[in-house]
Amino acid sequence: MSQIIKKQFPIIGMHCASCASNLTRALKKVPGLKSVYVSPATDEAALEYDPQITDMAEVKKAVASVGKYQILLEENPSISSSAPHQHMAHEPGSPAANLHDHARMLKAQEVEVLKKQTFFGAVFSFALLILAFGPAIGLTFNLSPTVANYLMFAFALPVQAWLGWRFYQSTFAALRHLRANMDTLIALGTTAAFLFSFTVTFFPNIFLSAGLMAEVYYDTSAVILTLVILGKYLEARAKTRTGDAISALLNLQPPVARVLRDGKEVDVPLMEVKIGDQLRVRPGEKIAVDGVILEGGSSLDESMITGESLPIDKSPGDKVIGGTLNKNGSFIFRAAAVGQATVLARIVAMVRQAQASKAPVQKLADEISAYFVPAVLAIAVAAGIFWFLLGPYPSLTYALTVFVTVLIIACPCALGLATPTAIVVGIGRGASKGILIRDAESLERATKVSMVVFDKTGTLTYGKPKVTDVMPSPLLPVTADFVLQTAGSAEAGSEHSLAEAIVAEARGRGLPLASAYHFAALPGRGAEAFLDGKVVHIGNLALMREKMVNINALLEKTETLVGEGKTVMYVALEREFIGLIAVSDTVKPESRQAVEELHRQGRTVAMITGDHKITAQAVARTLGIEQVLSEILPEQKAEEVNKLRKSGHRVAMVGDGINDAPALAAADIGIAMGSGTDVAIETAGVTLMSSRLQGVATALKLSKTTMGIIRGNLFWAFAYNVIGIPVAAGLLYPAFQILLSPMIAAAAMAFSSLFVVLNSLRLKSVKI
Repeated sequence: MSQIIKKQFPIIGMHCASCASNLTRALKKVPGLKSVYVSPATDEAALEYDPQITDMAEVKKAVASVGKYQILLEENPSISSSAPHQHMAHEPGSPAANLHDHARMLKAQEVEVLKKQTFFGAVFSFALLILAFGPAIGLTFNLSPTVANYLMFAFALPVQAWLGWRFYQSTFAALRHLRANMDTLIALGTTAAFLFSFTVTFFPNIFLSAGLMAEVYYDTSAVILTLVILGKYLEARAKTRTGDAISALLNLQPPVARVLRDGKEVDVPLMEVKIGDQLRVRPGEKIAVDGVILEGGSSLDESMITGESLPIDKSPGDKVIGGTLNKNGSFIFRAAAVGQATVLARIVAMVRQAQASKAPVQKLADEISAYFVPAVLAIAVAAGIFWFLLGPYPSLTYALTVFVTVLIIACPCALGLATPTAIVVGIGRGASKGILIRDAESLERATKVSMVVFDKTGTLTYGKPKVTDVMPSPLLPVTADFVLQTAGSAEAGSEHSLAEAIVAEARGRGLPLASAYHFAALPGRGAEAFLDGKVVHIGNLALMREKMVNINALLEKTETLVGEGKTVMYVALEREFIGLIAVSDTVKPESRQAVEELHRQGRTVAMITGDHKITAQAVARTLGIEQVLSEILPEQKAEEVNKLRKSGHRVAMVGDGINDAPALAAADIGIAMGSGTDVAIETAGVTLMSSRLQGVATALKLSKTTMGIIRGNLFWAFAYNVIGIPVAAGLLYPAFQILLSPMIAAAAMAFSSLFVVLNSLRLKSVKI
C-alpha cells in the first residue's frame, strides 16, 4: 500500500485570488492528487498525493500552463499525512529550508520589481496628469491638441507596456483555458482606454466623420495601472508580515552547535549534530537541539515554544528543547532528537500545514469567486452598451468611462484573501503563545464551543498523589514527623503511588528513614512491615478493623478529610493507632483561574474522571465546576462526550493521557496538553505546548477573535463589490449626476485587497 504525502509547495508569480482559483482547477486535473488547495495568503499549494501515481513533472506543467507561475518542488519529499506531528520542520541547511529560503528570495525580488514599477508609473502618470489638467489649473504649454496627444501617447506607452505586461501575460494564459481572472479585468479596462486614445490620436477622422466628440484617456490607463501596481506592492509587503510566525520560529535555532568531541569543544553546523552527541551551552546561548542535561544546570527561557513567561530551572536529568534560550548557567546535555524529530521542527511543520488549510467558511467565497469575473465582464459590456445607446451626449465618452470603471472597480481578490490571510495570522499568533492549531477547520469549530470538559487527573490536577495532611493521635505523646517517619520507613520498599507520596514527603522534610523488613503489601487494604522488631500497619479503615486498631480519636477529622476528596491512610504501631496521613492528587494553582475565565466567556465547564463521586465533587467545588461526571471508566469517556453533544452542546474536551485520546477525537474540538502523550496530541485539534490551563481559554478566545476578523473581511469584500459595481455602472447618475472616475475606481480596488490584509494583521496586536 502506497503512502499518501501531504506537503506545501511555494508558488512564485501569484498575485490575486483568481490566480489561486485557476491554479487549483489546473492542479486538480493531475493524476494522483487527492486534494489541492492553493492559498493566496501564503502563496503555497497544499497538495495531498500518492507518489506512486503522481508525476511531479506533471504538477510543474499544470502550474506553468495557467500562466507565468513557478512551483518550487524539493527532491524526494516524504511526509506522511498519517503522522502530521512528525512532519519535517525546516532546519537550516535542510532541503525544505533551502526550498522556502529560495521562495522568500524570489518573492523579495518580485516585491522589489513592484516597487520599481510603482515609482516608474508614478513619474509618468504625474507628467500625464499635468498635460491633461494643466490648463484647468492655469498651466499653459502653448501646445496644440494634436501635439499634446502625441506627448501623452509617448508618456503612456512605456507604462502600458511595462506595467501592463504582467496583466497581459496572465490574461493570455487564462484565455488559453477559456477562463478569465482579475488580471483580465484590468487588462481589458486599461487597454480599452489606451486603444481608444490611440485611435483618437492617430486616426481622429474616424470620430470626426461620425460627428462624435472624442477625448484621450492616456492619463486614465496610466494612473489605473500605477494605482493597481501600488496596491499590489503594498499588499505584497503586508502579506510578508502574515508569515512572521514561521520566520520567528525558524530563527530560533542557532546555525551552529558546540559539540564535545575527543575531549574538545568544536563548533559544527547544526545539520551535523547527531543523536547521542554531547553539547555545551553557555550563558546567553540558544539550545541547538532537544536533549537531556548531563552536567550543570541553568534557567531556560522557553516562552518562544511554550508561551511560559517565567524562566524554568533545569538540572541533570531534565529535558531541554531546541531553540530555547539559556539564561545564566552553563551545562552539558546529550542530544536526544535532531533534525526532523525536534519539538521545534514539528511545531514549524504543524503551523505551516495549518496555515495552508482551508476553513469551511471560505466555501461560499470560493463559489462566488468562480463566477465573479465572467459576471463582471457581462455587467461592464451591458452597462457600456446601455450608456452608448441611451446615455447623454457625448454617449461614447460616457459608455467608455462606465465600461472601464466597472472592470477596474471589481475586486475578487478581497473575497479570496478574506479568509486565508486571517487564518495565517491567527494560527501564527497562536503558535507564538504556545497554542498549536491543527487546521483552519479546528479553528472555526472552536468558536462554537459551548461546553469545556476537563479530564481531572493530570489536567486539572498534577496527576501525582501528594501528602496534604499528617495528624498524630491526640491520645499519645507523638508528633506529626514521628507518624510520617514511621510510615515512610515502612513504605520505603513499596512501588504503590500512595506509598511513593509518603516516602517523598518524609524525605522532603529531611526525616531519616529506617530499614524495614518483612514488608508485605496487603491488596485492597494497605501494607505491613517491621521496624526494630515492632510491627507497623498502614492502610485503610478495613485494615484497621482487621487488626482491631481503634481510630476513634481522629474519626471526626477523617470525615472532614474524606469530604475534601482526600485519601486517608491510618498508621498503627504494634496495633496502636498513632496517627493518620491524608494524600490527594493536588489541584494545579491555575486551574480555578482557567475555569473562571471560561465562565466569563459564557461557557459551561464540566469535569470527567474515574474517581469516586465524593472525591470528584470535592475537586469540582474547589474549582467552581458545575457539572461532574465521576466513576467513568477510560473506555466510557468518549461515550459520555457523545452524550453531551447529543444534548445540544458543542463540546471541547481537554486531556493529556492515552485514555483521553478517544474522548478528544469524539469531541467537537479536542484540546491536548503538550505535556501529555503523543497519542493525545495526535487526536486533538488544538495542542497546548504548556501545561498551564489558561491556554484553553486563550485558544478559544483566539479562535473567536480570528473568526470575527474573517467575518469582517467577508462583509467588507461582499459589501464593497455589491455597492461598488452598481455605482461604477452609473446607478447614481440619474438621481445625483454622479459618475465614478476610473482612477477613483482603481484606487478603491487596490485599497479593498489591502484593507483585508491589514485587517487580518490586526490579529498580531489584539489582546487574547
